[in-house]
Amino acid sequence: MAIQEEMSKRRTFAIISHPDAGKTTLTETLLLFGNLIRSAGTVKGKKSGKFATSDWMEIEKQRGISVTSSVMNFNYQGLQVNILDTPGHEDFSEDTYRTLTAVDSVVMIIDATKGIEAQTKKLFKVCRMRGIPIFTFINKLDREGREPLELLEEIEEVLNIETYPMNWPAGMGKRFLGIFDRHDKQFVQFSGNEQETFIPYDDLDRPAYESLVAQEEYQLAQDEVSLLDEAGDQFSLDAVLTGEQTPVFFGSALAPFGVKTFFDTFISMAPQPGARKTTEGVVQPGNPEFSGFIFKIQANMNPAHRDRVAFLRVCSGKFERGISVKLARTGKTINLSQSQQFVASSRGTVEEAYAGDIIGIYDPNVYRIGDTLLEGKELFEYNELPKFPPEQYKRVTVKNVMKSKQFKKGIEQLVQEGAIQLFTKYKTESYIIGAVGELQFDVFKYRMQNEYNSEVVLETIGERIPRWLKDDQVDSTLFDERNMLVEDREGHYVVLFKNDFSLRWFKDKHPEIELIDLYEVNQYDQTES
Repeated sequence: MAIQEEMSKRRTFAIISHPDAGKTTLTETLLLFGNLIRSAGTVKGKKSGKFATSDWMEIEKQRGISVTSSVMNFNYQGLQVNILDTPGHEDFSEDTYRTLTAVDSVVMIIDATKGIEAQTKKLFKVCRMRGIPIFTFINKLDREGREPLELLEEIEEVLNIETYPMNWPAGMGKRFLGIFDRHDKQFVQFSGNEQETFIPYDDLDRPAYESLVAQEEYQLAQDEVSLLDEAGDQFSLDAVLTGEQTPVFFGSALAPFGVKTFFDTFISMAPQPGARKTTEGVVQPGNPEFSGFIFKIQANMNPAHRDRVAFLRVCSGKFERGISVKLARTGKTINLSQSQQFVASSRGTVEEAYAGDIIGIYDPNVYRIGDTLLEGKELFEYNELPKFPPEQYKRVTVKNVMKSKQFKKGIEQLVQEGAIQLFTKYKTESYIIGAVGELQFDVFKYRMQNEYNSEVVLETIGERIPRWLKDDQVDSTLFDERNMLVEDREGHYVVLFKNDFSLRWFKDKHPEIELIDLYEVNQYDQTES
């Protein structure tokens, strides 16, 4: 019974957005609500020396972006909140994708001045593919932006999801008065200086609010709310939980305004941990036997100790520090004596955890992304995490051959983290690394030098189109530098085609050889699961 009760208190969600939409700023404000910090740092706080709590890697502080997925845990209104603040930069969609496998819902932030942006669309598609409930926060209402109705229409058309505005703004920018909270039947007045006044609808006809009610922005918004009440979509929590409708909230993360209204409503609606599919059927979160899967590995979170932490999503049962579990992939028994919970790089020992919790466990270099850990006699594995093909490739060599040992260790660990993908040219020792975008190469180079004391040289071979081969269809005589034959870290053969023309020419010339596109495989896997 205790397991069921604890599990029902968990709310585990990710925050996704396009870069600069205000994702990390919103996260900081939520941490204020959890009493974890006294004042919110800003992502671009280089002048003041004040950095966002969720940006812990040195390169993040220098560039003012979130590069890795941070995990934050805190109590709020009797619930255990687990926030995963994902990288917003388009170069890090693969790490973001893996993070989305570990959550039960998602908060999508949209910039009111820009609307739907490319990265938002890509991440949203991933959420829809997995059927994850999506809650939308339209940010930056304290600036002049696009009309609210126009933004809702764009969400519905571009993302193909029904919207339901939980609140409605009166004015924007310097004319911003506050929001009509449709859910709790109150007007939340924006007074500046981080002040919010909550006025029940029934009190708005009092003399104290005459000047507010008389303003043009207020009256226009009131008319729009009436129109929404009469002609808008009906709210359906069932539709929200199946990913068919998104509740929409307006506010400003930086002011902050409307964030508490949003968060209180979100927490009351967000789903608790649900059942998950495995190789042996569905596992319920209330199952008394502990199980979970590793969705992220991070080396050197504490550079002084050169440690490796595996991030584990608890899926069932109760985790207790010192518990003995089996690694499903190998059948090996492991004692989990070193376990932690996080606020970005700050961490403390965790004694117990339940379904929905995200914990860090010490990795003695034995775990892989996607590994399942579990109690009990029967071994099973949670559904394999999808892999996405890189889009850009570079040859990598060590600048100083005397540092070859550090070079190989650094590459091995960063590959295991999923920071990059590693390929070896056929029948050679030549290393090629692949990434979704240029920034990943910059981070790789920085971390190799600063964490492994190994300066590397990167030589671009440009964008390539990767296609995997079946082992029995490999003929090395068919490939050259233009269409390069390599092996991935699992020993599978891959052809890196120079361009689309080369790919089409090869298909026409060798129709008997099956070329496997990982994007198509991922799409198929998700529709089946």
